[in-house]
Amino acid sequence: MRSKSRRSARNRGNVFLMNAWIVRLAAAIGLIGAVALPGLVFAHGDVVPQPVDTTGLEKLGDKWRDSNPFRGNQRAIEIGASAFNQNCARCHGLGAVSGGIAPDLRYLEKGDAGDEWFKERVTNGSIRNGVTYMPKFGDALGQEALWSIRSWLETVHED
Repeated sequence: MRSKSRRSARNRGNVFLMNAWIVRLAAAIGLIGAVALPGLVFAHGDVVPQPVDTTGLEKLGDKWRDSNPFRGNQRAIEIGASAFNQNCARCHGLGAVSGGIAPDLRYLEKGDAGDEWFKERVTNGSIRNGVTYMPKFGDALGQEALWSIRSWLETVHED
C-alpha cells in the first residue's frame, strides 16, 4: 500500500510541475504577443519605400499628372507589378488581395476617376487621429513608379 501512496504523491507532484510549466509557457507566449502586437498594429507607419527601377519609361517631371500617362503600357505594367510587391503588398496583400488591413485595391475604379483617388492617397498618405494608415510615397518613389503601380492595378481590377 505504501508504494501506491508514494506513486500517487509523486504523480500529483509531476502533474503540478507540468501545470506550472504550461502556465509559464502561456505567460511567455502572451508576453511575446504583447510586445509584437503593437508593432504589427502600427506597422503602416514604419514602411521603408524600396527603390523602383523605371528604366524604359518616359520621365514625367516634378509636376504630378492628373491621370495615368502609362495606362496600358506593358513595360509600366511589368514595373508596377514588381513595385507593388516591394512597396504595397505588405498592407494591401499579394496580388492586391487585401487581408483586411488596408483597402483591396482590385476594386479601385478604373480610369480617371480611380486615378484621382490613387494620386491623392499616394502623394498625401492617410493619417487619422495621429495614426499613419498609409505613408506618403510620392516623394520617395516618384510618379513614374507610382503610375506604373496604378497601371498594374488596372490589370487585376475586379467589379
